[in-house]
Parts: sequence; C-alpha cells; structure tokens
Amino acid sequence: QVQVVESGGGLVQAGGSLRLSCAASGRPTRNYAVGWFRQAPGKERGFVAAISRSGSSTNYGDSVKGRFTISRDNAQNTVYLQMNSLKPEDTAVYYCAAGLLAGPSVPYDYWGQGTQVTVTS
Repeated sequence: QVQVVESGGGLVQAGGSLRLSCAASGRPTRNYAVGWFRQAPGKERGFVAAISRSGSSTNYGDSVKGRFTISRDNAQNTVYLQMNSLKPEDTAVYYCAAGLLAGPSVPYDYWGQGTQVTVTS
C-alpha cells in the first residue's frame, strides 16, 4: 500500500516563502512522477506543478510560473515545492499526487491528504 504524505504548510504573510514536502511510503518516491495541485474554498482543484521521475522534466501552472519551483531529491525520497513571493490568492489546500507520468491532465494513482497554506495580506 502506497501512502503519499505532504508536509510544510502553514501561515505566511504575502511576499513570504514556504517549502512543501511530499514523500511516498510503501515504495520509493523515485518510482513516481509527482504533481502538486491545490484547492481553495469554493473552487475546483487546480494544477500547480509536476516533475518527472528523473527530475529532468517539470511543468507549472500559469499562475505560479516564476514563483514556485518543484524539485526532487531521490536520495532523500522527497519531492519539494518551493513557493516564493506568495500571494493571498495562493491560499489553498495543497495536495501531492504520485503516478507514472507528470503533467496537469495525466492520471495520478496516489493522493495525499493535503496541507493547508494560508497567505495573509
């Protein structure tokens, strides 16, 4: 059984930074492409970023390009989402998902429970 666990959410002022982490238990995280998604209250879940299994390919949602960076450390079995220049509209529950392919519209096999990110103005 594979479980995906996010961590690192919290409360931050606009302009600040947070780093989210994602790790899979049961199988090494390096076996999976990983995507980050977010869902704000009253809105649909949206794509944030994704990274391939090797880390050689990444892609980002338009609203976070230039501010967020996805990376992975396969030795540490962890994928990171570095979030800089945060805005109040980045407030959402952030979900990590693992699968075979990375991208905004590909199916992911495993999802985490989410971590709350709140950005105050």
